[in-house]
Amino acid sequence: MILFPAIDLVGGRVVRLANGDRSRMDVYSDDPASVARDFLACGAKWVHVVDLSSALGEDEDACEANAQAIRAICQVEGLSVDAGGGVRSIEAMRRLARLGVKRIAIGTALVRDPSFARQAAAEFGDAAVADVAAKDGVVKVNGWREGGSLAADDLVSSLAEMGFHHLVFTDIARDGMQ
Repeated sequence: MILFPAIDLVGGRVVRLANGDRSRMDVYSDDPASVARDFLACGAKWVHVVDLSSALGEDEDACEANAQAIRAICQVEGLSVDAGGGVRSIEAMRRLARLGVKRIAIGTALVRDPSFARQAAAEFGDAAVADVAAKDGVVKVNGWREGGSLAADDLVSSLAEMGFHHLVFTDIARDGMQ
């Protein structure tokens, strides 16, 4: 197991949402690459980046600001980037790969579009990562706003069969709570 520090992005800024709640957002930095360099200086080799603007369906300007932030984070020498948030198509995966992302996290599509998830795992191999978020053992999707019927254990047990070799798991109850 590897613990990844995370950088959550909204409109190009580093934020933290308490338990994934957009209305409880604190802004930590306007310089995501600097935050990534700080994680590297503390010994991190990987960082998990979440494009919350894409995950939450925010406007094009916010999503583009996040894309530029992700590109800047990927340019931090010595640090590898795992990124996701709103990844629901092969083109979204290709876009993240062009930015320099080494592993691309797929969350909602694991539940809502398993055929796409299988295709992504087949096409991207080790670069495709299953991203499971759960609260009280139940999977949440669509920016953690929906869910309630699928046990995290059941989803996780199906990932290898879907073709995934890597898993990022988030306990929503602990996320953003330090």
